[in-house]
Amino acid sequence: MIIENSLNRIWEGCLQQDRKSQESLYKVLAARMLAACMRYATDRDEAEDIMQEGFIKVFTSMHKYRNEGSLEGWIRRIMVHTAISRFRKQKPMLLTDALPEGVTLNMSYTEQGLEAKELLNMISELPSNYRNVFNLYAIEGYSHQEIGETLGITELVSRTTLHRARGVLKEKLNRIKSYEYHCMAS
Repeated sequence: MIIENSLNRIWEGCLQQDRKSQESLYKVLAARMLAACMRYATDRDEAEDIMQEGFIKVFTSMHKYRNEGSLEGWIRRIMVHTAISRFRKQKPMLLTDALPEGVTLNMSYTEQGLEAKELLNMISELPSNYRNVFNLYAIEGYSHQEIGETLGITELVSRTTLHRARGVLKEKLNRIKSYEYHCMAS
């Protein structure tokens, strides 16, 4: 609650075009927004570019925030839409059945399960169309209709892409389990 109050004070300064408040907002949220952008980017540099572009959109459209829901959630949504817009401009949506050649997932599966960082790494190595649909659905909570509208695809393509992304992830998890089991048996 204290953080939310502090964020609201900073936001009030941003609405007054106070540069120090804008800098404070950036500093407070940059790490979390970068993490959100990383889920859609191919590398950290691209994620930082997306985040910078996203913050520019935040500061140029501040008047659109209606104090409904959390401010951080509104800003995160701008970051996600910025990432998706960049993706749509760069590449057409194609469905594939496998990972591109040369992509390997180096992960360890322990008795306690997969580490969150490893799972996020695994997701980041999905082909970009799979990664985007998976992130929007599983992490951001979008419906297939919303994903379709956001990415310019049909709801059916969104569902199919999610199914295939899950299949690729499941296959990779099975390979890890199988490898671990084989190593333990040796």
